[in-house]
Amino acid sequence: MDHPLIDLISAKIAEAQARGEFDNLPGAGKPLPPCDDPENALLNRVMKEHGAVPAYVALSKELARLRAELAETGEPLRWQEILKTMSMMETRIAIARDEWSR
Repeated sequence: MDHPLIDLISAKIAEAQARGEFDNLPGAGKPLPPCDDPENALLNRVMKEHGAVPAYVALSKELARLRAELAETGEPLRWQEILKTMSMMETRIAIARDEWSR
């Protein structure tokens, strides 16, 4: 089934082509870059351009920070608190990785 606005979209593209708006675009005539994940290529590009990272990457950075804090602390109560947080963080990372790979 075609998009309900396909005729309007096609007309706008034809008008832009007639005005030369697609001439001399960056990368024109060059092959497309390799793509590992064609279904999510646009999403991945937008995330990369805006410095976004998958949730599991951000959580992994937080886990590394907690590990460093654990190594530096000498307080037993704080140590236990950090270990609990790290355990939860590892679970959240596993869930985020699973969601990302779907």
